[in-house]
Amino acid sequence: MASAQTAASSDAAAAEQAAPRPEDLYRTIRLIRRFEERAIELVRSGDIPGIHPCIGQEAVAAGIGAVLRRDDIMMANHRGHGHMLARGTDPGRLLAELALRETGVDRGRGGSLHPSDFSVGMYGATGTVGHGAPMAVGAAWALARAGTDRVAMSVFGDGAVNQGALLESLNLAALWRVPMIFVCENNRYATTLPVQAGTAGTIIARAAAFGIPAGTHDGMDPDVVIEATAEAVARARAGEGPAFLEFSTYRFEGHHTYEYSTRLHYREPAEVERWRERDPLELQGGRIPADRRQSIDAQIEAVIDAASRFALDSPRPDPDGGLDYLYSTGLPLRPGMVTT
Repeated sequence: MASAQTAASSDAAAAEQAAPRPEDLYRTIRLIRRFEERAIELVRSGDIPGIHPCIGQEAVAAGIGAVLRRDDIMMANHRGHGHMLARGTDPGRLLAELALRETGVDRGRGGSLHPSDFSVGMYGATGTVGHGAPMAVGAAWALARAGTDRVAMSVFGDGAVNQGALLESLNLAALWRVPMIFVCENNRYATTLPVQAGTAGTIIARAAAFGIPAGTHDGMDPDVVIEATAEAVARARAGEGPAFLEFSTYRFEGHHTYEYSTRLHYREPAEVERWRERDPLELQGGRIPADRRQSIDAQIEAVIDAASRFALDSPRPDPDGGLDYLYSTGLPLRPGMVTT
């Protein structure tokens, strides 16, 4: 659907976007890790209701964020804080959103499940599994119709691959050849259900059935994520249609912070430890000089401390404005509707 002029502009944009430096990738991964760890601390203190931590999965977010342009569109899922940070969302405003404060990216209305930040191309996150995909396909269709070389992306987990909304999205994306990237973060568990117990066949076979190029890649190494994502994005920008990327990754923490109190047992400690041996933070940290790593760690700690102070010092939304921002022109009053 892209014109020759669009393809040329795509080549120019690709040339302008230099490969990220190893220390920049480490900085992003470290930021996500410390943000999530601080958020968990604030859950335990009662300042945040709860989150779905992405600790262990940071390489996927960092790699994607290094490839996408700021004007590209992404729909994340309920484990999407890392994707927002990787794309440039302010940590203080995101932490304030998790704490349901007026200074949050969505004025405390989105919380952990539904944050958005249009300034960095984050059009939202969906708490219901797999339902960001149809919205992203619609966005991709609009981008193509406008003659741009922008792309759209939907990020979801392995538990979403059996959802009808996602499968319908794969069909439409292939049918219309839209500039759409489907990203599956396969962390082995849909809440507590092992992927092999809930998914027949393979994940990428679902995309291949619609004629969409699909591949499985190491999601613990940001370099691998960047390479796979860059290839898929380049195809989409050139008008060659959608792609499907499955990244094998692992969450080190529970599905949700409620597991700290319920103490669910569905993974053996030895399994978690095996995956921790491939911690993306340590992997990327080993690729930069020790003194640079220490310096970056100190910088990130200052950023997280400042974000915490900003979030906790921010006011909570006024309950009287609970219906604000739900309607484009305000809540229309019906005859006889009580207003007090």
